[in-house]
Amino acid sequence: MKLERYPGNPILAPHHDHKWEDLAVFNPAAWYDQSKREVLLLYRAAESGPEYKCWFGLAVSRDGFQFERVSDQPCLSPSIEGFDGATIQDPRIVKMGDWFYVTYACRHFPFGQFWRPEVRQHYITPDCPPEFPRYLRVNATLTGLAMTRDFKSWIRAGWITDPLLDDRDAVLFPERVGGRFALIHRPLEWVGPEYGTEHACAWIAFSTDLLGFPAAKSKLLIKNRYPWEAAKLGVNTPPIRTDHGWFTLYHAVGPDGYYRIGALLLDLEDPSVVLHRTPDWLMQPETDYEIEGYYRGVCFPCGAVVIDGRLFVYYGAGDKYCAVATCDFERLLCHLRLCPP
Repeated sequence: MKLERYPGNPILAPHHDHKWEDLAVFNPAAWYDQSKREVLLLYRAAESGPEYKCWFGLAVSRDGFQFERVSDQPCLSPSIEGFDGATIQDPRIVKMGDWFYVTYACRHFPFGQFWRPEVRQHYITPDCPPEFPRYLRVNATLTGLAMTRDFKSWIRAGWITDPLLDDRDAVLFPERVGGRFALIHRPLEWVGPEYGTEHACAWIAFSTDLLGFPAAKSKLLIKNRYPWEAAKLGVNTPPIRTDHGWFTLYHAVGPDGYYRIGALLLDLEDPSVVLHRTPDWLMQPETDYEIEGYYRGVCFPCGAVVIDGRLFVYYGAGDKYCAVATCDFERLLCHLRLCPP
C-alpha cells in the first residue's frame, strides 16, 4: 500500500516577487470545508535572507490539486517581541466549533540557513546571559497555539508545550476525548533508559485546558521499531475519526537520513492505545523535488483531508515545495487494520 503522487506536483513553489516566501514554501496544514467544497492550505514560507525567518501563507483550491494564493502578504507573521519572534513553522489545523486551532513550531531567535554551515554557525548560540530561560539560551523550539475564525485576525494564546523542552510535532485531536483535550508531541530531550526510548519519539498527553499540557503527564505512544525508523520520529497530521479508530500519519528518519511516512490507528476511547501501525512506509522521497531541496530527502505532511472517499495528504517536499499525494481512504484503512499494533 503506497500513496500516489499527483503528477502535477509541486502544487506550490516559492514566489520570487514576495520577499517573505521567495526561498521556500512547504510543510502545509490543510482543512477541507465540506459546505464550500474548498481546501484551505496554511503553508510555511521562508525568506531567502540569512536569518531564515518563516511566515504562514494561505492558499485555496476547489479540487484539492490546483491552488491559488489568497494574498501577496502572510496571513500570520512572527510576533515582534514574543516567544515566536523569529520564526513560525509547520502548522497543524483542527477546528472545534467556529474556531480553527493551529499548533506551530517557533523560536524567539533566528535559526539561520541550516544547510549552509558558514551561515548557520552564526546562529547556533544566541548571545544570552546565564540567567535567561533555557529555551532562549539554546534557541530551542517551542510549540505555540494560535486561534482564528477567518485566517485574518488571530489570538496568539501562548505555548502549548513545556518551555523547558525542545518540543515540536505537536498535534491536537479535533475534539475532546473522554472530556479532555488530547495532544501528541515529540520532546527532543526525552531520550534514554528513564524514558524507554533511544530516540526522540511520539508521546500523548491529556488536559482539561488547551494550555494545560505542560503540567500533564505524558505517555509514550510509539517509538522506533522498523528498519526505516532509525532516528527521531513524530506524528504529522491531526487525527481523523473513523469507525475503526483515530487515523493519523507519522514520520521517521531512516538510516539514510530520509523522512518516510507511516500510518497509525488509535483507539477511539483511549487514543494512547495503538490498535494498528504500518510496518512498512507508505511514502518515501523519490522525486527530484523531494530529494534536491534544502533538506535532501524529505516528505513531511502537516495536513490530510478526505474528499469524496479519497485521502489527500499535503506534504513538504525537500523543505522547498508543497506537494500532494492521494489514495483510496477505505482501502488504506483496510490495509492498516491488517497491520499489528
